Amino acid sequence: LFSATMPPFIVRLIRRYLREPAWIQIQPEEPTVPEEIEQIYYEVAERDKLQALSALLAEWGALPRALVFCRMQVGVDRLTAALQRRGYKVSGIHGGMTQAERTRVMTGFREGAIQALIATNVAARGLDIPDITHVVSYDAPQNGEEYIHRIGRTGRMGRKGTAITFFAEWDLEVLDQVKARMGDTLREERSSIYSRAAV
Repeated sequence: LFSATMPPFIVRLIRRYLREPAWIQIQPEEPTVPEEIEQIYYEVAERDKLQALSALLAEWGALPRALVFCRMQVGVDRLTAALQRRGYKVSGIHGGMTQAERTRVMTGFREGAIQALIATNVAARGLDIPDITHVVSYDAPQNGEEYIHRIGRTGRMGRKGTAITFFAEWDLEVLDQVKARMGDTLREERSSIYSRAAV
C-alpha cells in the first residue's frame, strides 16, 4: 500500500487488512534552486519599498517580464494602483478577481503589454509563464520554503533569472532563515536603490 499522506482513515484500512506491515517512509525531496537564478536582497524600510520597486522597474526598462509578490490581495491592489499612477505598465492578479479579469491580465502579460504582474502566492501558483526574467518579493516570504517557491518562477528551462527580495524592519527573522538555507548564493545589495527612483 502506498499513500502520499497517512490520514486516520488510511491507518484504519492498514490495520484492518494488512498483517504485520513493514512501514517505509520516504522523506520529501529538498527543493533546489537552479544556478541560473541570481539571488539578491535589499534591506528596505517598509515606507521605502514602493520607491525601491519603482527604481528597479525604471532601471530594467521595457526588457524584463517581472513577477512581483505581495502577501495579501489588498496589497496587490494598492501596489498596482500606486505603480500605475507612476506610469508603469503593471497589472495585479489575485483570487478576488473574476476569471474574465484574470484572463485579460494574463493575456496582456503574455503579449508584453504589461511590464510586471503583481500577484499573491496563491494566484501565482497556477500560472505557467516560462520566460519570467525577474521575481521580486515586495513583501518578504514567510519562510524559507515560500522563498524557494517564489524564486523558482524564474530561471526555468536553463534561462537566466534574477530574484530580488525586500526585507523590511520586521522581516529579519525570515531573512536569517533564508540566509541559513541559501548560504552564499544569496547576496545583499547595499546600494540605496530607492534614492534613484523618481518620486
